[in-house]
Amino acid sequence: MPTPAPGPAAPPLEEHGLPTLDSLPLFPLQTVLFPGGRLPLRVFEARYVDMVRNCLRENSPFGVCLIASGEEVARAGVPTVPEAVGCLAEIVDCNMEQLGVLLIETRGRQRFRILEHTARENGLLVARVELLPEDVIDCKLELLGECLAALRRIVAAVHAEQPGKLPFAEPYLWDDPSWVANRLCELLPVPLKAKQMLMALPDAGMRIEIVHKFMRQHHIV
Repeated sequence: MPTPAPGPAAPPLEEHGLPTLDSLPLFPLQTVLFPGGRLPLRVFEARYVDMVRNCLRENSPFGVCLIASGEEVARAGVPTVPEAVGCLAEIVDCNMEQLGVLLIETRGRQRFRILEHTARENGLLVARVELLPEDVIDCKLELLGECLAALRRIVAAVHAEQPGKLPFAEPYLWDDPSWVANRLCELLPVPLKAKQMLMALPDAGMRIEIVHKFMRQHHIV
């Protein structure tokens, strides 16, 4: 199923100086999506199949949030509560595995903060969100260099053992501190709550310092 060509998008509203989106559909998951990350999904719940179809038709993203409480698959009387900061997911490919089951490939784009959210009758969460600005970049060059070298080693090792299994896609932005920090956060064996905290940080330099400390503690650098 081809992805429709990009079309004109309505300009976002603004609140407190930040652009906002009024009705962003949310897909709470037991994962953290970073800007620039790759997230393949197998979609089978009716509410999310409908969401994907609407996003494809309107050429619009949905929001991926780590689940703060609750479960991925809906259960009566067990609400799913998302973390406050998530990441827009753009659908870059979609295929139907079988009737009612979609295989989609998404890319992480801009981060957002949930201002308020509600559940529709079908259980789909829809939120009013503010889009967060790009990272502040204030990195210590020595730490950045060691992190970049470690990332190159990890990428080479994963390519050698499991080609095509990296959680991100080309192009590889080796000279972008935010990209380097985000990719290390995805690849390192960091708990989900820690990944969420790292993704939500406004400063790529802070993210670099934290992952560098983790890698030093685990003798990766």
